[in-house]
Amino acid sequence: MTASGTANRDAGLQPERTRLAWRRTTLACSVAAVLALRTALRGPGSPVEVAGAAVIALIWLAFLAVAHHRMRQLTVSRPPALTPRTALAAVTCTVALSLFAMTVIF
Repeated sequence: MTASGTANRDAGLQPERTRLAWRRTTLACSVAAVLALRTALRGPGSPVEVAGAAVIALIWLAFLAVAHHRMRQLTVSRPPALTPRTALAAVTCTVALSLFAMTVIF
């Protein structure tokens, strides 16, 4: 394929599917954060529980920022590729949220 053929490539519905996948992932992350917060704040409210809840909320907000940034990028007709930095940020937020949620539950 020539360079001009690549520039005229129709992305089709792939960006829309990717944007919807980011929305589903954000929803799942939100549910995990809410359940972890609910569990963390169910006790008497010790400083450790409050600090854990604050960390969970911060990680959730960081993931929302990463996801919103990527979904905004996918609205153009030819979206840019996912950068390694954005991918690493999303993975880090997801793993950290999972670890903190498991720590709060157990």
